Amino acid sequence: MTAASKTPVVAVRLDEIVARFGGEIVGAGDTAISRISTLESAGPGELAFLANPKYRHQLATTRAAAVIMAPPTVEGLAAAILTAQPYLYYARVSQWLNPPPAPDPGIHPSAVVEGEVAAGASIGPNVWIGPGAAIGEGVVIGANCSIGAGVQVGIDSRLAANVAIYPGSRLGARCLVHSGAVIGADGFGFAREAEGRWVKIPQVGRVLIGDDVEIGAGTTIDRGALGDTVIADGVKLDNQIQVGHNVQIGVHTAMAGCVGIAGSTVIGARCTVGGAAAILGHLQIADDVNVAAGTLVMKSIPTAGTYSGAIPLLEHGDWLRNFSRLRHLDAMADKIRSLEQRLAALEKKS
Repeated sequence: MTAASKTPVVAVRLDEIVARFGGEIVGAGDTAISRISTLESAGPGELAFLANPKYRHQLATTRAAAVIMAPPTVEGLAAAILTAQPYLYYARVSQWLNPPPAPDPGIHPSAVVEGEVAAGASIGPNVWIGPGAAIGEGVVIGANCSIGAGVQVGIDSRLAANVAIYPGSRLGARCLVHSGAVIGADGFGFAREAEGRWVKIPQVGRVLIGDDVEIGAGTTIDRGALGDTVIADGVKLDNQIQVGHNVQIGVHTAMAGCVGIAGSTVIGARCTVGGAAAILGHLQIADDVNVAAGTLVMKSIPTAGTYSGAIPLLEHGDWLRNFSRLRHLDAMADKIRSLEQRLAALEKKS
């Protein structure tokens, strides 16, 4: 089996794009588009987009054949597609113009397959698929992947090279797992003896991953200690994220790189978590919560909204005292205003 080559780019007309995705054309509908580029670098035959207002000045100098943008348009553009959500529109057009390469079905001679592989799956060099594993139609498994016993991989999912999925894990349909990801390793579970030694707690749960999930390079998702670690449909995880044992992440939640989630925390639907945020264990995070980059989440968040905060490193006792005072700043401010008013009243009497 040989690696599939990328599908060559085929030019499409601007009116074909609008017929497929909606929006309003300004200019010639027969403008030919072969690829998407930035406003700064786009040239003839290329479609650019304006999503961030700070780049609006580049409209005056862009050489793009057309620009995706929010109304109103500006004079001097060759053509435009007007839409209320230009960044989302760009994403959809880019997907259409840049489909993933079609896999060549088959199993490489060097692969070791002990489970079941659908006829339309593509299994790369040096892959191991353990006993009882089930690989669905259209699945692509890159070189050197390790698929443990009893693992299930849903239709049209893709695993890049060097992914490891431990026994019993389940991966839904149309998932994308990038290189170096590890799914189903043991959670960090130990009990301490009086002498200070650690006794390992067997991690006998699984990792259950829904449909349309993307898992970044080097990300690790631990199996549950007793129950399961659950990643719901549509979740997007960036590179080098650590998901602890028995964590649950709700539908369509997205997390940026280097986030750490300790065990048994439950995160709701449609949340976002910025890069390098840390979420302690056994917490409950409501739906539609946005956590800013670098934030330390130390307690449950019961209400939707945006949360942020980082405190410099201190000795723990000092940190506790300072944080205790921080919590009372509003009350202290009220007291100070009251004292200032009383002082002003006394000064008037004198």
